This record gives sequence, C-alpha cells and structure tokens, in this order.
Amino acid sequence: MTRYFDKTVLVTGGTSGIGFATARRLIGEGATVVVTGRDAARLDAAVTDLGGRAHGFLADVADLTALDALMQDIRDRYHRLDMVFANAGVGIFAPIREITEDDFDRSVAVNFKGVFFTVQKALPLIPDGGAVVVNASWTLHRGVDVLGLYSATKAAVHNLARTLAADLAPRGIRVNSVSPGYIDTPMYPEADLPARVAAASRSRVPAGRFGHPGEVADAVAFLGSPDASYINSQDLIVDGGLVGTMSPTA
Repeated sequence: MTRYFDKTVLVTGGTSGIGFATARRLIGEGATVVVTGRDAARLDAAVTDLGGRAHGFLADVADLTALDALMQDIRDRYHRLDMVFANAGVGIFAPIREITEDDFDRSVAVNFKGVFFTVQKALPLIPDGGAVVVNASWTLHRGVDVLGLYSATKAAVHNLARTLAADLAPRGIRVNSVSPGYIDTPMYPEADLPARVAAASRSRVPAGRFGHPGEVADAVAFLGSPDASYINSQDLIVDGGLVGTMSPTA
C-alpha cells in the first residue's frame, strides 16, 4: 500500500516497540518519518535500521524547548506534518503507597504534558485535513492495583484526544487514540516477566498471546490514513479481546 506516499509523519518515542514498528510500517507505505528519542545511541541505531526516509531528532517530549527545536527542524526540512503519532511514554508500575513525587512528576510530564505540547506545537505544521493519533492504553478501561499512576495519565490523553477532535474539527484534523493491550515491548517484555506473570497475562486474553508491536502499528497506520476519513474522536482498543472479556477487578 502507498497510503502515505509523499507524506511526512512525526512519531515520538520511535526508537523501539510500538513507535519503531509504526515508523517502519509508515515508511513501508511511502512516508518520510521523523522519529524522536531520548538516547542518542538508540536513536541512531533506529534511524539506520529504518533507512533513508527516516530522520531522527534527539528530544525529550517533556522538554518544551526541545519540542520547539524539533518543530523548527521539521519546518526547515519538510515544511509540514501530515500526521502525528504522539507515542512517547514511560511506565512506572507500583502501588500508590510506593509512588514518589519524582515518579508522579516524570509520568505526568512525559505521558500527558508531552503529548499535549507535542500536538500543540505541531499544529502550525499540520495542514487542514491532517491526522493525529495518540497512544493511550487498555489500562484506562480497567482498574488494576499497581497501574494507578500510569493509567491515570493514559486516561488523561484519551480524553485529550476526544477534546482535541472537537477543537480541531473546523480544520478537518481528525484525532483518535489507540489503546494497546499486552504488547511484547521493552516496557512490558514477555520474555523478561516471571513465568507466572506472563502466564496470567496470556490467560486474560482470548487470543491467548501477547500482541506484537506491528499489530498496533497497523491500527495507527489505518487511523492516520484516508481509509479512516470518517473516524474521529475514537479509541481503538488493540488487545486481543482483553478489555472486552476480563472482569473489572481482574
């Protein structure tokens, strides 16, 4: 497919996992993709792997000065952004009694503030009719004991996507979110989990397995494309059936 031929796309947090898989998918469909990361070595390796239509920019999305520099670089090189995938995020998984102020500040800064200002600062580069996809999480749909801080930030960006869809409707910019389930990524690597935890996770999923980053990338590519031209303000859950079948307290 060539749905992204001659399109320029920004993928934040694009050095591994879902972000990297999405960048690779969109490049495969003809896009030029700008990926961001916070680690220079990992960013260079990702860009090398992605090939000539990838451009890397070292940036922490929680740093507004870095975001300004990113957008200026995109303006100078490509003049526009046809789609933004606000993907960068961090996961701090602990009971509420163990969460520190530093944990809270970092999670909110990256997962919510970073998404908010990534979109805000990208808007002058997005033409009317463009698209934004936000990476949320299945956890915003269920209460899980050690995910209170993480899921709260994901609920925030899920709501942000819906309100941005209304805010940007006059420009025809569609805003949707994806909510991945158990996806085998560096944030939740199946092979590194205790065997009982991995087995318990798989047992909750009707598909019987962890998802692959590429399966979420497929959903993001769809939502950002003309194939989803009448889909706006929605959350696409990519979880193998997890949310639809598990108990609210599981």
